[in-house]
Amino acid sequence: MDFISSLAIWQWLIVLAVPPAVVALYFLKLRRQPLEVPSTYLWKKSIEDLHVNSLWQRIRQNLLLYLQLLVLGLIILALFRPGWRSQNLKNKRHIFLLDHSASMNASDVAPSRLLEAKRQALAMIDAMGSGDSGMVVSFSDIARVEQGFTENKRDLHRAVANIKASNRPTALDEALRTVVGMSKSGREPGNLAGRVGSSADEDQKPEAPPTTLYILSDGKFPPVQGLSLRTLEPKFIPIGHSNAINLSIVAFGVRRNEQHEGRWQAFGSVQNFGEEAVTTHVELSHNGNKIDASQVTVQPGDTAGVAFDLTEGESGILEMQITHDDVLHEDNRAWVAVNSSRKPKVLLVTDGNEALEMALATSRARELAETTTAKPEVLNTKEHQQAASSGSYDLIIFDRCRPIRSPRANTVYIGALPPSPLDEATEITANAKSLNDSEKSARGADTPIPERWWSFGPRLENPQVIDLNRSHPLMQWLDMGDVELIEGRLVLVPPGGTTLLESTQGPILAIAPRAGFEDVVMGFEINGVNQDGNRSVNTNWPIRSSFPSFIFAALSYLGGNNGAAAGASVKPGQPLMLKSELPVDQLEVHTPQGARLTAHRGKAGSFQFSSTEALGPYEIYEGSKVIERFTVNLFDPLESSIRPAKDGSIQIGIETVQGTVGYEPVRRETWKWLLLAGLVVLLLEWYIYHRRVYV
Repeated sequence: MDFISSLAIWQWLIVLAVPPAVVALYFLKLRRQPLEVPSTYLWKKSIEDLHVNSLWQRIRQNLLLYLQLLVLGLIILALFRPGWRSQNLKNKRHIFLLDHSASMNASDVAPSRLLEAKRQALAMIDAMGSGDSGMVVSFSDIARVEQGFTENKRDLHRAVANIKASNRPTALDEALRTVVGMSKSGREPGNLAGRVGSSADEDQKPEAPPTTLYILSDGKFPPVQGLSLRTLEPKFIPIGHSNAINLSIVAFGVRRNEQHEGRWQAFGSVQNFGEEAVTTHVELSHNGNKIDASQVTVQPGDTAGVAFDLTEGESGILEMQITHDDVLHEDNRAWVAVNSSRKPKVLLVTDGNEALEMALATSRARELAETTTAKPEVLNTKEHQQAASSGSYDLIIFDRCRPIRSPRANTVYIGALPPSPLDEATEITANAKSLNDSEKSARGADTPIPERWWSFGPRLENPQVIDLNRSHPLMQWLDMGDVELIEGRLVLVPPGGTTLLESTQGPILAIAPRAGFEDVVMGFEINGVNQDGNRSVNTNWPIRSSFPSFIFAALSYLGGNNGAAAGASVKPGQPLMLKSELPVDQLEVHTPQGARLTAHRGKAGSFQFSSTEALGPYEIYEGSKVIERFTVNLFDPLESSIRPAKDGSIQIGIETVQGTVGYEPVRRETWKWLLLAGLVVLLLEWYIYHRRVYV
């Protein structure tokens, strides 16, 4: 507490002379000659007060004197303007932006950074003045409005309490764009959809009153580019210690040992985000049972690898764990799924291609895929159309033929073009009366038609192969310099496509994406038909070593059999594409917490699953059978590097926001309360005086 003098020295001398004067009144002695009469004995007690004005009499115990001195003391103390320094929130509108990404689970600030951020947010909400309004937004790589603008502190408290920890990465952009839009008028979230940002009407509206934006985070996110905060006044409140250390698993995988048949190898990478070298034990478990252990030393700021040799065993979950005790435990464990070997299903549609059938019948090709052959007539049967549209095949090779509609599978077209989406849309429109909405959606009636599709250019005579795209997995190990072609067609690739083989006159082999799948178009035939209708050889490619290599690469890349036993690994919150073995409409996914979720088949024939918030292994069930496993791992050096933002600042557009506290220093005055207390004492003195008079 401190004091501020309100009067000059001479004024203080006058004020401080008042209490002695009051006390002196109680020493006054009456100079009149006392004369007693009999009747005054009856009023002896009542006239005792008259004796106080007798000069220099002995002071008596008198409650009124004490009360009067107390009143004077309170007045004099109020004139000193006593008070203390405190903190308050600036502005009348406040937005509390709380980071709940993976790095906020660190415990360098007990019990965790997130709980500390919530504690500080609640304290600031309590410090809001009368008429202040606030809003609560949580963010990681996505933003969520927990509570719109309100003056109700209880609602704000509940919104902060509802924010849960997550394992997602951090990005501030979306959260800032959300609060910039909402701060313009203080709308509720439900009225915001489709209006955040930048329409001309929004720009013409008057700016919202100044609003303070409190960002409670460790600042572990990329700088925000190209964003204006308008009337928002950002305040970055850093959470976390600058000397926090962490050891993290940043990679973990398994693959077959190329040198020893029947053996696997598991690889892991451990990164040290501290300033001292750390030695830690690394444990490996299979389905929860420890099977191996190792030890690794990691230098500061460096990464060290660890490998385990394994015998081929049952499918399941491999888990790697480091035993080092640090402040972020979520990245000390990693998982990889080992799925049972599944051969992709391949369909060859041809009216006869001996070279291609022989390549698909080799022992290596049988290891890579399960192949069946059919005549082009099968494309018109309902059984095939149903199987193709339900995703029963992983790869279909069309030799000089094509289906009515593109299948839900990767494809290779030899001397033929994929069906045009425009043709499919025309066919669907013609049959629209017989289809309901779900059937139209399933058949892709609402799929946007690309402006340019596959097409063949001019016919080419004896095209010479001059280049191939070795960066693509289909062409990495091929040598096409000795391949000769009699004739072919120039391949015109749709947007997003890639040329795989270039001739002297243009592309003759290319690949392009299609609604989650990929189509390969070969502009030349392997076996052609001459003018007399007899079959003829069009190229010497089948007798070159590059031909079976291309077939094996197609089975591996397009068929989905890359030889690895490891299931997919995604980051928290990242969606995943699932596939089924049977034409079912939904799959059941078991999460690490034991929850059972359902994934429905999408338009592309696959199953979209995005509920991947929790770290750990997931199992995909088709009925009661586990058909596949995948894992969710943190594997994010930006989140594992838990030291708060460099220099305690963050970058928003062109503005550098330095770390600070959320409060503004203010002075709390108490003179009003002292004067009020003096008034109460004065009323008490008045009451006592009158009570004594009338007793």
